[in-house]
Amino acid sequence: MGDESARAHAEHLELADSAEALLPRVDEVGRLLVDTFAAGGRVYTFGNGGSSLDATHLAEELVGRYKRERRPLPAQSLSVDAAALTCIANDYSFAEVFERQVRAFVGAGDVAIAFSTSGRSENVVRGLAAAREAGASTVLFGGGEDGGPAAGHADHALVVPSTSTARIQELHVLFLHLVIEQVDAWAAGG
Repeated sequence: MGDESARAHAEHLELADSAEALLPRVDEVGRLLVDTFAAGGRVYTFGNGGSSLDATHLAEELVGRYKRERRPLPAQSLSVDAAALTCIANDYSFAEVFERQVRAFVGAGDVAIAFSTSGRSENVVRGLAAAREAGASTVLFGGGEDGGPAAGHADHALVVPSTSTARIQELHVLFLHLVIEQVDAWAAGG
């Protein structure tokens, strides 16, 4: 193992150990989703780049299944419709691609979940702000010291204490799997 690989390995293990402090917040997000689905609400996710894939991963696992056979749950990623994204970006601005979709779909009793390693992407910040204005609960899977401006619009912020995009995204996947496990257990009656 080279020096750079060894440093990355050590950084990953150190961050994974420190993430244990976030597990109560992860549990809160899982309970929020269970309560939302039990009340007939929906979940909407979004993010840019690799974070858009994490957002999509969460939504598709809710609609499909994670480990247990259960009913499909109403979740949608706002990051996947290329026609909507490019239409909004072209006719308005890229900063509005999530905000306009949130205003179209998200309402009181729903949950909007944003993924952003920096918490500074204007379109993510505006999407969370619009969801809050609509009366939805808001969640940020973030990173950095404080989750950036996006954290200011999140009712629940899972902020990974790192500036390494790779390390942040690794823990985001762990956290989203823990959340889905909790939702699956509820939806499957276990």
